[in-house]
Amino acid sequence: MENRRKIAILGSTGSIGTQTLDIVRANKDLEVTALAAGSNVELLERQIREFGSKLAVLWDEKAAADLRQRTADIPVRILSGMEGLLEMAVMPEAEVLVTAIVGMIGIRPTLAAIEAGKTIALANKETLVCAGHLIMPLAKERKVPILPVDSEHSAIFQCLNGEPRQRVSKILLTASGGPFRGFTRDRLEHIRPEDALKHPNWSMGKKVTIDSSTMVNKGLEVMEAGWLFNVKLSDIQVVVHPQSVIHSMVEYEDGAVMAQLGTPDMKLPIQYALFYPDRRPMAGKKLDFYELGQLTFEKPDMDTFRGLKLAYRAGEIGGSMPTVFNAANERAVHLFLNGKISYPQIPDMIEAGMERHKAVKNPSVEEILRAEEETYGFIEEEISR
Repeated sequence: MENRRKIAILGSTGSIGTQTLDIVRANKDLEVTALAAGSNVELLERQIREFGSKLAVLWDEKAAADLRQRTADIPVRILSGMEGLLEMAVMPEAEVLVTAIVGMIGIRPTLAAIEAGKTIALANKETLVCAGHLIMPLAKERKVPILPVDSEHSAIFQCLNGEPRQRVSKILLTASGGPFRGFTRDRLEHIRPEDALKHPNWSMGKKVTIDSSTMVNKGLEVMEAGWLFNVKLSDIQVVVHPQSVIHSMVEYEDGAVMAQLGTPDMKLPIQYALFYPDRRPMAGKKLDFYELGQLTFEKPDMDTFRGLKLAYRAGEIGGSMPTVFNAANERAVHLFLNGKISYPQIPDMIEAGMERHKAVKNPSVEEILRAEEETYGFIEEEISR
């Protein structure tokens, strides 16, 4: 097949990465040219062998050396670290870069890929939350499409299709409310990591599952939506919708509301981004409205789930503040998962991190990474007191 769409996947061993590869298995006109992972050597080796990837990158050089030995019998180049990711981002053999890697390391490769004119299928939140002011103008200048993979942003993107952008009155971002919807702050005191890792509707990685339960994830999505769709944060309303059937909505000036519905399955938004503007057949359960019976909606409790309120504040301040919000949360979640802090201390740490930071207005990538490092250091100091 001559005209196969060539894709490179940053974060191929994670939740989004492995589901992207499921879509490749089902669509023979997709070709994987490069794969990158953190340190999961065994799974990455299996992926290279199955998909015939020409290039593979591991963040850790030791792991990369191990992988080179394991794949000595096949024609694949193995690189490591940021250098490897940047080389992968600009390789001529890939048209689409799927950025499903977690964390700030996604920013530089995304900027490099945009410079090189690649289509971006974006599943890395930090890229826009922390560097939207660098990413969006560059994408516009290079005429590069940024196709959202997140289910909520994909839904908004689909609801905007063919409609006049200037007629949008607000974006309605849906949230499941997570496993602790309706809890009081007192009840949250006793939450253990294993309780927070049980999400009612979605199957995700550990950190995202915790972020979803604290509603920090929704806060990151609010900031991301602001950049993706060029809307003020005050025009983005979070709606708690426990069934996770409506993935998000757009309200227009005339009062019409467009909604995108589907089963809670990440494969649909991933496939939509890979084949946009086409729609492909897809196996799996479809929505059955008779079975659903009813859909319900609630206002988010931003006093109990303060992470969401703090995200709005960080987004309104802008500059380097969203980076601090994100970095403080990242450390706090890590500490909670390791039994070092209680569940309600997660937003407390975010707030403390934000209060000590003086926002830099238009931070460079270096300044963004410095703000992240300083925040990590501050949280570690707080804990050791």
